[in-house]
Amino acid sequence: MIGSSFPAERKEMEEEEERSKQHFVLVHGIDHGAWCWYKLSALLRSVGHIVTALDLAGSGVHPQRLEEVCSFGDYARPLMEVMASIPQREKVVLVGHSYGGACVALAMERFPEKVLVAVFLAGIMPSLACSLARIVEEFFRGHPLEAYMDSTLAVRKDPLSIFSISFGYNYLSTRLYQLSPPEDLTLATMLVRPASCFLDDANEMMQLTEDRFGSVSRVFIVCKEDKSTSEAFQLWMIQRSPRAEVKQIEAADHMVMLSRPRELFGLLVEIALEHRSRTPSHDQSVAPSP
Repeated sequence: MIGSSFPAERKEMEEEEERSKQHFVLVHGIDHGAWCWYKLSALLRSVGHIVTALDLAGSGVHPQRLEEVCSFGDYARPLMEVMASIPQREKVVLVGHSYGGACVALAMERFPEKVLVAVFLAGIMPSLACSLARIVEEFFRGHPLEAYMDSTLAVRKDPLSIFSISFGYNYLSTRLYQLSPPEDLTLATMLVRPASCFLDDANEMMQLTEDRFGSVSRVFIVCKEDKSTSEAFQLWMIQRSPRAEVKQIEAADHMVMLSRPRELFGLLVEIALEHRSRTPSHDQSVAPSP
């Protein structure tokens, strides 16, 4: 009789293990691609989590060239397609790095019921109180065009209307990857692609509402040694985003997923567990990512 309880106990353990799995959707920043998440993806998958690291349009190995991406809607479409494919009862942890935060904000507005928590990783974080246009304007106060050093920029009308940007080696090494392993910097020089923020179009699309965007829990992770999105600017955005939780990672440059992957891994799992505990278990079913 004692032995007969083992199958039931094993089934219960398997069910608990299945429930502990979380689906993380990772959205890269400007000029980058899904490739920049390779360390974090491996760590998350090694403990059973599901990971979707996607390429935004014209980025990474996405087949479109920048010239073929006509709008912010086009740029963000790969993320919107991933979100649309997620089953209704599944809630994902949505992580946006750098300008990928703007895409995450749009996904929160369109698919609030599918997001367990949105994480802005040194990311652009629009809010109901502060528009994307206002955030970009403030960013360029502390990061003027000359701060891009050897990067190649195409400007349409004014400094706030950058059509495209391609990061140069000096900018990558001193502003983005200064604390990352040299092999990751080398990888970046081989894989970054010119990209656009599509600012005019993005500002028009970013119509956030309290009952949709505002209903999603959000966490901002401050990277303490970020020389691109400075700590002061990160804190400025946080102050204008009511109800956003704040975490931080010490000794992290802008590319925290490469300079401090284990610390980021631990923090994201912690955030997921905290927010899962606040959500009914029947909403936590997880299906394999596309």
